[in-house]
Amino acid sequence: MFHEGTLALSQVEHNGMRIDTKYLGRTIKKLDKKIAQLSNEMKESAECRRVYKTWRKRYGVKTNLGSHEQLGRVLFDDLKIKGKGTTKSGRWKSDKDALEDIDLPFVKKYLEAEKLKKARSTYLGGILREVDSNGFLHPVFNLHTVATYRSSVSDPNTQNIPIRDTYVASLVRPCFISRSPSGQICEHDFSGIEVRVSGCYNKDPQLLTYIRDKTTDMHRDMAMECYLLELNQVTKEARYCAKNKFVFPEFYGDWYLSCANSLWMAIDRMQLKTAQGVSLKEHLRRKGIKRLGSLDPDVRPVPGTFVHHLQTVEKRFWEDRFAVYSQWKVDWWEAFLKKGYFDTYTGFRCGGLLDRKQCVNYPFQGSAFHCLLWCLIRVQKMLRKYRMRTVLIGQIHDSLLSDVAKGELKDYTEIAHKIMTVDLKKHWRWIIVPMEVDCEVAPCGRSWLEKEKYNG
Repeated sequence: MFHEGTLALSQVEHNGMRIDTKYLGRTIKKLDKKIAQLSNEMKESAECRRVYKTWRKRYGVKTNLGSHEQLGRVLFDDLKIKGKGTTKSGRWKSDKDALEDIDLPFVKKYLEAEKLKKARSTYLGGILREVDSNGFLHPVFNLHTVATYRSSVSDPNTQNIPIRDTYVASLVRPCFISRSPSGQICEHDFSGIEVRVSGCYNKDPQLLTYIRDKTTDMHRDMAMECYLLELNQVTKEARYCAKNKFVFPEFYGDWYLSCANSLWMAIDRMQLKTAQGVSLKEHLRRKGIKRLGSLDPDVRPVPGTFVHHLQTVEKRFWEDRFAVYSQWKVDWWEAFLKKGYFDTYTGFRCGGLLDRKQCVNYPFQGSAFHCLLWCLIRVQKMLRKYRMRTVLIGQIHDSLLSDVAKGELKDYTEIAHKIMTVDLKKHWRWIIVPMEVDCEVAPCGRSWLEKEKYNG
């Protein structure tokens, strides 16, 4: 499979992704001006002058507005703002998470400038460095560098193109356009494939029910538990937080302290409310939870705090809701310690120095990618068999990215959907859950950013 996968991905590299170079150049210039403007405002505006003067007083000519370490000392040592602790080396934590809740104009402008710098240099700059003279990007796909036997992408890393940060995505994704004015960018994305594959390994009956029964919703149920909500109080945003700040972190080896902090901070950052419009902080207060509580692992959680509540939620999550999954992790880890390796359902052997978290996550992550790779190989073969002008142009985590030629959209989407949901299960009989795929398509001649759900 990896031999055929290498050949298929080499064709994807050769096909390349069309870049709107005019848009790219305009956006880089616009960001340069915006970053310079923010830098001047941090130095000269009345609302920011106090922080900047303190910074200059401490560091003089060595003042570096790009240094998080310097900023941490200025804010937490000189200005006596309450920080979020120190790193193992004794320095103040001054990353994005540590700064996000500080209500100072200087800090807000600083974080905005850092975001724009990353968009300018890492994303847009990376594309500009690699785009060829014909306006095409040819990222390099590797199958030999990742311990889980997944792929990696470089020059540039198109798997790192932002989507959750909607502002940065709105800057970067318009760069990617169809190679033809009548062509369409199309993306087929496996829905929750790693969770589905994990169910095939651990065979937890509750997890399998959530996957198979569309009337159930694991993330909605956990939003109800985490935020003490009734069914009619759950919002889309609360469900999103439960999914991404509790369920997935717990599945991948995180624990209640980290999840409690993320879920609590999200209430203010995302202005979370019940469906009836009550702030979740106020809602939790009515339920007897008035504060976050200590995040120190050596301090016993106090009843009435969100940390204590999340500790009990986590206990129920693993001991009651997903008890079979929990026991599978214990058994899988013990078997690995005895043998020194484990074999995936897709035929790969993982060994060496793995910690417990890696040991129980790698089989899902690797096997999920192998499902996508098998589908990519098959789609590539079908495109050749039927002499279609549509081409595959990328593999983005759990999705296939294609540039669909005029008049081929219906045929192509039917081919891809059948391969990813029907043929894949026939090929690997260990897949005991349905595979679902979301398809999104951009209008003719429009960018990757503008893709919309496609129902065929």
